[in-house]
Amino acid sequence: MMEELDLLKKDWKKNENSFEQVSEVDIYKMLHKKSSSIVKWIFYISLIELLLGIVINIVLSFTKYDTQSIDLYKKWGVYEFYIVITVFLYAVVLYFIYKFYLNYKKICVIDNTKHLLTTILNTRKVVKHYVIFNLTSFAVIFVTIFSVGFYHIYIDTMLKKGIEHPEISFKVIAISLLIIIIITSVFTFLFWLFYKVLYGILLKRLYRNYNELKKIDL
Repeated sequence: MMEELDLLKKDWKKNENSFEQVSEVDIYKMLHKKSSSIVKWIFYISLIELLLGIVINIVLSFTKYDTQSIDLYKKWGVYEFYIVITVFLYAVVLYFIYKFYLNYKKICVIDNTKHLLTTILNTRKVVKHYVIFNLTSFAVIFVTIFSVGFYHIYIDTMLKKGIEHPEISFKVIAISLLIIIIITSVFTFLFWLFYKVLYGILLKRLYRNYNELKKIDL
C-alpha cells in the first residue's frame, strides 16, 4: 500500500509542472482575447466619435447657425484659420484612428507574451496622446476664436458709440482673458471627464490584463 502511495506521489510531481504550463497557456489565451476585445472597442469608439462629429457638422451646415458662424469668422478674419485648423484636426484624428486599427490588427495575431505586453503599453500610450491632443486642440481653438471675437465685438461696440479710434485698456484685456480662460477650463474639464469615462474604463481593464500577463511572463 505504501509503495502505491509513493508511486502516486512521484507521478503527481512529474505532472505538476505540465499542469502549471497548461494553466498559464489558458490564462494567456483568455487575457489575449480580452485585450484584443478592448483594443477593438477603442478603435470602434474613436471611429464612432469621428463619424458623429462629421454627421453633426453636416447637419449644422444646413442651418442658419452655420451660415452666421462662417459670416462672423470671415468678418473677424479667422475663416482661413478655421478651415486650416479643421483640416489639420481631421487629419491628425484619422492618424490616431489608423494607429488604433494597427494596434488592433497587431494584437490579434500576437502569440508571444512580451510582444503582447509591449502592444498593450503602446495602445495605452496612443490613447493618452489622442485624448491630450483633442483637449489641447479644443482649448487653443476656443481661446483663439473667442479672444478674436471679443476684440471685434468690443471695437464694433465702441464705434457704434461714436468713438472713432477705440483702444482696449489693459484692465479690460486682463478681465476678458480671465473670463475666457475660466470658461475654456470648465469646458475642457467636462470633455476630460467625458474621455475619462469613455476610454478610462477600457484602459483600466487593459492595464489589469497587463499586470496579469506580467505575472505569467515572470
